[in-house]
Amino acid sequence: MLEFSFTEEQKNLRKKAASVAERGVIDFGRFNDSWINGFSKEFAQIMADEGWIGMSWPKQYGGRERPPIERVIVAEEMIAAGAPIAAMWFADRQMGPTIITYGTEDQKVEYLPKMLTGETTWCIGMSEPDSGSDLASLSTSAEREGNNFILNGQKIWTSFGDVADYCYLICRTSSEGPPHRGISEIIVPMDLPGIEVRPITDMTMNRHFCEVYFNNVRVPCENLVGVEGGAFKQTMQQLEHERGGIDRLVSNKALYDKALKYADTNDPNVRQEISEIESGYTIGKLLVYREVLQQAPAGFSAATKCFCTEHEWKVAQFVSQTFGMKSLLDDQLTRGLAYAPAYTIMGGTSNVMRNIIGERFLGLDREPRG
Repeated sequence: MLEFSFTEEQKNLRKKAASVAERGVIDFGRFNDSWINGFSKEFAQIMADEGWIGMSWPKQYGGRERPPIERVIVAEEMIAAGAPIAAMWFADRQMGPTIITYGTEDQKVEYLPKMLTGETTWCIGMSEPDSGSDLASLSTSAEREGNNFILNGQKIWTSFGDVADYCYLICRTSSEGPPHRGISEIIVPMDLPGIEVRPITDMTMNRHFCEVYFNNVRVPCENLVGVEGGAFKQTMQQLEHERGGIDRLVSNKALYDKALKYADTNDPNVRQEISEIESGYTIGKLLVYREVLQQAPAGFSAATKCFCTEHEWKVAQFVSQTFGMKSLLDDQLTRGLAYAPAYTIMGGTSNVMRNIIGERFLGLDREPRG
């Protein structure tokens, strides 16, 4: 059962976040899926100045120790408005908390301060051409040689690989034992020799996705995060956090708000669609808030992601129907609609999420692996 209510301070925080987001849109532009498409180092600095990076991190590492729900409030307003938060998003959402939990004290001192000021941009080296939702199948290798790891392999769909200062690389340090063993996480400076980055121009002409190649890249062993060969659990915890995030619900909210002003609300069918979408937003927020308040069982983020991303797909369909052919004449609309099918793929497909739900919560047998 979800038990919480927003305090007056949190309601005021939402108003301020909405105001800063609106200003950011005016100054730097509006972006659909702004956590991956809206890249602005200047706006990252504004977020840092407001104290909105690392809001819930411990004070001893420069954070504010604010309740996690307050980070969600700020993120919701930023993404719903289309404010450009991508430059600091991965560091704030995943890399910082992971280093705080699993990193050494030297790593915390080295990397966290510049995350908090918005100076550094991070990318995540996870997906590979032959390894997507099945993390245990990845093959990018890191072999020890003295005090270094030697990296070889390829990553794909790496957002901001071409502008990132660091890559948080998930790789294989051992091939012995079951596939999920031997997975490690290593911090890789992106200016090291042997790294080649090739931006991918997608169908909307965006170029945040990249291919990243590692050819005998030398990385100090001290850049290992957590236990060598034991990072499968670490990475899955990151995915739990990612899948239950507010970005999985409101990525195309700005499109919906635009369509709502254009929709014929006198049409009873349109009113029914709007009612369904508004209900979906309410249910989705409750699911996300439940995750953040730690009132959901372990693994339930699969259900949260499945519901929220499929809701975003419904929103895209409503927007397309509302604008009709006009949606092909507006760059923002066209790009937003083109991204919609990917919502149910990023971070694990809906089919994978349903398998998790079936196996963990319904007690179904594991799906046969071919």
